[in-house]
Amino acid sequence: MHRYERPVRFAEVDAARIVFFSRFLEYCHDALEDLFASLDGGYPGLTMVRGLGIPTVHLTVDYRGPLRYGDTALVDVVVERVGNTSVTFLHRITRKNDGALCAELRHVVVLARLDAMAPTEFPPDVKALLERHLTISAVARSSQAGA
Repeated sequence: MHRYERPVRFAEVDAARIVFFSRFLEYCHDALEDLFASLDGGYPGLTMVRGLGIPTVHLTVDYRGPLRYGDTALVDVVVERVGNTSVTFLHRITRKNDGALCAELRHVVVLARLDAMAPTEFPPDVKALLERHLTISAVARSSQAGA
């Protein structure tokens, strides 16, 4: 699991004084950029130097509770599945002060060459990084499937 922490900013709340729903997606992308920071050059190096990106191909969101200006969001990212060209992430966003679950997002991306927007296999360093964040249940399912 990878944890990313960020404050809720004033510009992110709507007229109801809660975080506007689409901002949760931004929080998850921020967390992914942070997860990829350990690669050589980080996420900017992956996209701008290596020409690889992770466009979203499927996304589901369940909103559970609000975040407000002044809260701190904790975004926990786990990898549920790593394929040859795709990965499934589970993002759980909670409020730091009370641990309340605010949203869960299941997010499938494909690694793509950005020049052609064509799927490509994960380079060894990227695949190793993703596999370090596989959930225990995903690893168990994978080993049972191989048995």
